[in-house]
Amino acid sequence: MQAASITQYGDADGLSIQRRPVPTPRAKEVLIRVHAAGINRPDIFQRKGNYPAPPGVVADIPGLEVAGVVEACGAEVKRWVPGDRVCALLGGGGYAEFAAADEAHCLPIPANLDFVEAACLPETVFTVWHNVFQRGKLQCGETLLVHGGSGGIGTTAIQLGTAFGARVYATAGTREKCDFCEQLGAVAGINYHERDFAEELAGERIDVILDSIGAPYFEKHLSLLADEGRLVFINAVAGKHVQMNIIALMQRRLTFTGSTLRSRDNAFKATLREAVENHVWPLVEKGAFKPIIHQVFPLAAASDAHRLMESGNFIGKLALEVF
Repeated sequence: MQAASITQYGDADGLSIQRRPVPTPRAKEVLIRVHAAGINRPDIFQRKGNYPAPPGVVADIPGLEVAGVVEACGAEVKRWVPGDRVCALLGGGGYAEFAAADEAHCLPIPANLDFVEAACLPETVFTVWHNVFQRGKLQCGETLLVHGGSGGIGTTAIQLGTAFGARVYATAGTREKCDFCEQLGAVAGINYHERDFAEELAGERIDVILDSIGAPYFEKHLSLLADEGRLVFINAVAGKHVQMNIIALMQRRLTFTGSTLRSRDNAFKATLREAVENHVWPLVEKGAFKPIIHQVFPLAAASDAHRLMESGNFIGKLALEVF
């Protein structure tokens, strides 16, 4: 098969097309003929050598989410049969013509989505559902602040937060991106190059904050969080060390939490897939939530897709079309 592989760590030129063996599915895995693969920030980190694949996962082919058709099934697979249209969460290996996935990490592709749209769901939806709704415990009527509102995670968090009855604010880096956040349902998009989001939101009751920035925003987040508020980290791109007043945390009963997804075990991901299928898939099927696709690249242009992601000049998701 053809695969976009990491031939050397560093810039996007380190990705190139190679011929690789088609994976052999294990007993509880399906082999997917990949039609499209979603592109995510962790793929960039992996290409640079900063995010190694978990044990047992192909180390040099990025790709955490795919959509396609089941080609073959392992001996113990129960739910799927060859010919089924599925999208799947992977530990890696998605930038290829075929990928093996745990059957419990696969979801049926809704009839109203094409392969590209379906490929852009698993990583972002699993991440948002777990962090905003399970760890952050966002409830109807509460207020959510989303940083990076115009990206894949951000556009997902805005749509799902709004769909479940939350009041959502978002930050983004241009007026165009802020306007788009508002079109998705955000009460306001705040351009962080022009305005201080903490000053803009002073006086608002912020119940949940989804943060990928880290240390530079920490004090501002403390000033915004309501009593019983939850600060949820999914990255710390600008700094990971902070100091805080523990007494203030106790007095205001704040919760600081966060997670990474790729390293979690198969059982956790299977349970999370079930929650996503029960709670989010009905919204997808009726068109209340849909991935935002900025641009689709052929597999051979994976390097170009990575360059665009690193530039930040896009809204929503980037994807690779394989078949």
